[in-house]
Amino acid sequence: MTTPVDPAQQFAQELSSLQSDLRSLQSKVQLADARHTLEDLNMKIQGMPRSIQNLRDRNYVFEKGLADRATNIASLWAVSYPSVRNYLDQQSYQLINAIHPIESQVNYAASQSGNPQYGLSMITSIKSAIGTLDGNATSVESTASGMYDQIRSDFSALDDHISKVNWTLDRLGEASFPLLPTEAAIMAVKANWNRSGKEDKDDAQGILFLTDHRIIFEQNQEVATKKVLFIATEKKKVQQLLLEAPINLLGDIKTNKGGFFKNEDFIIITLAHGAVVPSAQFHIFDQDCAQWQALLNRAKAFEFDQDRVVAVDQAVVEKVKAAPTICPACGGAITRPVVRGQDSITCEFCGNVIRL
Repeated sequence: MTTPVDPAQQFAQELSSLQSDLRSLQSKVQLADARHTLEDLNMKIQGMPRSIQNLRDRNYVFEKGLADRATNIASLWAVSYPSVRNYLDQQSYQLINAIHPIESQVNYAASQSGNPQYGLSMITSIKSAIGTLDGNATSVESTASGMYDQIRSDFSALDDHISKVNWTLDRLGEASFPLLPTEAAIMAVKANWNRSGKEDKDDAQGILFLTDHRIIFEQNQEVATKKVLFIATEKKKVQQLLLEAPINLLGDIKTNKGGFFKNEDFIIITLAHGAVVPSAQFHIFDQDCAQWQALLNRAKAFEFDQDRVVAVDQAVVEKVKAAPTICPACGGAITRPVVRGQDSITCEFCGNVIRL
């Protein structure tokens, strides 16, 4: 047998729920979230020139058009920002005026505790009005967001790129190897080197670096030195350069999407004669393999030389061009490529060190 519902108790419960909905709506019609999102983006766009200058201060020498990208975004934002802000001010004023009658109705409904049936009928009507106004506020937020979607998208792409470059420079600062005198970092990514050409639990984990001179893989991981029942009880940090190759030895560069959901990124690099391995496969993380393929192809074509903030000293370029092709000590052919910034060559036949 169903227990009869006490109208007074039901009224009290519905009124409490209604008052809670009203408080939420009172906050929403202020459009505080939309305003916060707008002002947060405004602050970040204003800070872009400093972010780019920070990269330059950290010796990131590529992408001379970065400042122009930031300026273009800032110019578009200077027009859009006041328009969106004015729109939010106007719409919030209208929404706040529209909520006043609803507030009066809720107060009147609250006085109907002595007539709960009538109060419940009022609550049903008021909830409908609250739902309508809530929908109007949501629509305003959506419209405001749409007014600067493209600018936000352009900013997010630039901001993400700047973050990746900063991460690259951070990892380079912690690396176990030095850069050559004129060598500069382009990008780095967390990676595993699949030495066998396929993934293995013992693959070296670390960082894959791309510079305008070389690709470099540095192992950087905790390695178990003692296990008990297959559980590591002791570990040591291993950080060492495992693979490097001049970019002029880069051959075919392929990508592959692996994993059960085909959402894991792999780069497969063929290397020319003179490299320590004929090819290398890397499982990269948190970056897209197609973007890395494009970076590697640009590096291989020496396109980054034309996109430097400061041009390479021509004397250094000529020094590489004038490098000997035959060892003066034994007459053996020097086949290993000479990279810019290199100051000596070691003959692979007799070990003679030739100063450039």
